[in-house]
Amino acid sequence: VVKSARAMKKAVVHLEPFMLDEKSERAARGRIVMATVKGDVHDIGKNIVGVVLGCNNYEVIDLGVMVAADKILQTAIDERCDAIGLLGLITPSLDEMVQVAHEMERRGLELPLLIGGATTSSQHTAVRIAPEYSNDAVYVVDASRVVGVVSEVLDSTRRVEFARKNRESQERLRKAYASRRQKPLIPYAEARSRGPGIDWPGSGIEKPPFAGSRLIEDVSLAELAEYIDWTFFFTAWELRGRFPAILKSPKYGAAARELYEHGRALLEELIAGGRLQARAVQGFWPANAAGDDIVVYEDEDRTRERVRFCMLRQQRVQLPKDPCYSLADFVAPQGVDDWIGGFAVTAGLGAEELAAGYERDHDDYQAILVKALADRLAEAYAEYLHERTRRAWYAPDERLSHAELLQERYRGIRPAIGYAACPDHAEKRKLFGLLDAQRAGIALTENCAMTPAASVSGIYLANPGSRYFSVGRVGRDQVEDYARRKGESLDEVERWLAPNLAYER
Repeated sequence: VVKSARAMKKAVVHLEPFMLDEKSERAARGRIVMATVKGDVHDIGKNIVGVVLGCNNYEVIDLGVMVAADKILQTAIDERCDAIGLLGLITPSLDEMVQVAHEMERRGLELPLLIGGATTSSQHTAVRIAPEYSNDAVYVVDASRVVGVVSEVLDSTRRVEFARKNRESQERLRKAYASRRQKPLIPYAEARSRGPGIDWPGSGIEKPPFAGSRLIEDVSLAELAEYIDWTFFFTAWELRGRFPAILKSPKYGAAARELYEHGRALLEELIAGGRLQARAVQGFWPANAAGDDIVVYEDEDRTRERVRFCMLRQQRVQLPKDPCYSLADFVAPQGVDDWIGGFAVTAGLGAEELAAGYERDHDDYQAILVKALADRLAEAYAEYLHERTRRAWYAPDERLSHAELLQERYRGIRPAIGYAACPDHAEKRKLFGLLDAQRAGIALTENCAMTPAASVSGIYLANPGSRYFSVGRVGRDQVEDYARRKGESLDEVERWLAPNLAYER
């Protein structure tokens, strides 16, 4: 569909001088304003949705990324739009969508509100967004469903029945969610006593290759291309299956092979042309755990605290012998010299300009390909840099195949702040301060999304017992302690942890 849009748009540009001015408005099936919400910079999914709607004769007003609620709603009013579409990737975007719904209700709007994006879900739409808005709030799972949903909500006859089914489904989701939230959590004090019990210092602690942070500019796109996980490249286009098996899929194989060919061809152009750049910052610091905090020191004397990463701990009910993990478990307690690392990488320098050039040429397909490849190269950079770090730090003899790297068959982890094991995106500010990440051209929005969008960051933990996990639901007792440790109000902390709260705010 996206490829066909290229032909369609170029044809329309050719035909426009011969067409009546009012034709396109008369022929359009509806007008939809779309935006990535305030504080979020990701737009690949939004752009695909916009192309799909355009190919089905809907007029799309795309406001871009980081768009405030007032601009979205005022545009919908001024342009007499028939629906509003919101997209977001990072968890703080979920709260922004709630605010848009609340403001729509306050202003008395009656337009269908469409919700989509990687962190959104039918449950979140039902539990958090729909209660704020008395009209239709509809979760759209992916671009392939959007035309069907829009045609239903904009049809005066079918909309009533669609809305009834949607509300019934959302009520079931709310009841199921309430039932899950009633399942008891382990008290925070008990969870703290159920850490994994790592043997310190018997687990082996090596000194990293340097202390402080450094800018890295000597890595080429050609080197990074060898580390790309192509599976997620296809996922961005809603072709689901692992690479390379997807190339032989009975359902997706033909499309996957063609997409892979186009992706590889564009990748070679990007490597040869030098218009897309990759850069990184990396650092290592003396550190110790203090409860569920990771304390980073100014120097190896460990007498002056520089910054403190506040971590959360699992509280879900588990088997009696199962540990409750916190990332702080994988850093040695005070009295044992340990270290942590940190990194921020981007392969998106120049991506927006490249994509904009293709868009000016009415080629959405290539524009989206550029951004999808930049995303994959950024993830590849994180994988490449982690491998280089392990060899320089504690695993000089590590030699893993590409498949083994993707299966994470190595010592140590590189958890991303804002995700499963550390769901508070606000902690990213501390990491960026330590790294002085702006040297690499990487910054944070007000909601701690990274710019350029094709960027990855996180911390390095070297302990052999370290592992990835999901914090999951957390209780008020832990959140109150967490707010105290961060020195912030409970309300502010709850805003950042909203998807993880096991209670109503």
